[in-house]
Amino acid sequence: MTPTPDKLKPLLWEPKNLVRAIDSAGVTLWSWNVDTDALAMDDHSYDLWGVPRSRDVTFEDLSAHIHPHDRDRVRAAFNATRAVTGAFEIDFRILVGEELKWISARGQGDDAGMVQRVMFGIFIDVTGRKQAEEGRELLAGEMSHRVKNLLAIASGLTAITSRSTKTVEDMARELTLRLTALGRAHDLVRPVAGQTEAPSALLGDLLTVLLAPYDDLGAFSGRIRVSVPRMIVGESATTIVALIVHELATNSLKYGALSVDTGMLNVSCSAHDEAVTIVWTETGGPLVKAPEEPKGYGSNLIERSVNGHLRGAIKYDWLEAGLVVTLRVDPERLGT
Repeated sequence: MTPTPDKLKPLLWEPKNLVRAIDSAGVTLWSWNVDTDALAMDDHSYDLWGVPRSRDVTFEDLSAHIHPHDRDRVRAAFNATRAVTGAFEIDFRILVGEELKWISARGQGDDAGMVQRVMFGIFIDVTGRKQAEEGRELLAGEMSHRVKNLLAIASGLTAITSRSTKTVEDMARELTLRLTALGRAHDLVRPVAGQTEAPSALLGDLLTVLLAPYDDLGAFSGRIRVSVPRMIVGESATTIVALIVHELATNSLKYGALSVDTGMLNVSCSAHDEAVTIVWTETGGPLVKAPEEPKGYGSNLIERSVNGHLRGAIKYDWLEAGLVVTLRVDPERLGT
């Protein structure tokens, strides 16, 4: 026969059942004598603070375990609890050896519930919740940082494209291609749920994705070859590489090997401790000669990016058979 609710109520308040409920909730118990500063805690509280169970402790003893940045705040808050009306709650960090924990101390202020000068309350380990909150704050900050960077890049690309094109249609097309190239590169390195390491991409995958639109042009298909060793490209370097590849591919499509059906493009790479060398080789296109006009905005952007962020250099060889571009970069910077 199932007990009625009235018969179950006495069971609720039996000490052993209260202990079961407290244990299952991860709650630990404390009491504090406001006159003597003595603390009494259950065994779980001792374990939570990393204090031997047999040791008598005072509030000042526990304060030594509180993170230095939180210690004064917690002391002031506890001293002021008797002036607080109703329940109080204080979250703070403690150090248990090398481990950092977040603790929430809760109780009643305004002398409510005080018995013979003793206050009562609980400790709860809220480390998981605090880590999740910090993770969300970091993600929000990172997203804000990325949006600002993308807006700055988009603004710069708009200015460059406006100066290198003559019609609104040309500008719209060129700007769309540049932004699309950045988008494809970003897809390769965007963070995924549960990822703890900084996002990155393989150089071969990055180059293949960026060059695919220039290779998938009917009779042109299959004329772009990418041959590089397995190598990691970091998130910020990916943006630079995407801009470089798009600028070179766009110029090739206008004037170089990719402007004719017989043209071929080969991208190869060699890696050594001192430098990573990427070689862009065009063949089978129109006869090549060095440009007589000053470098355009796109070329200047590439050089600034390579010299600055990648700590490298870029060299153009205007061979009659086709343009050869040699890009040397710092391996460490390529991975960031």
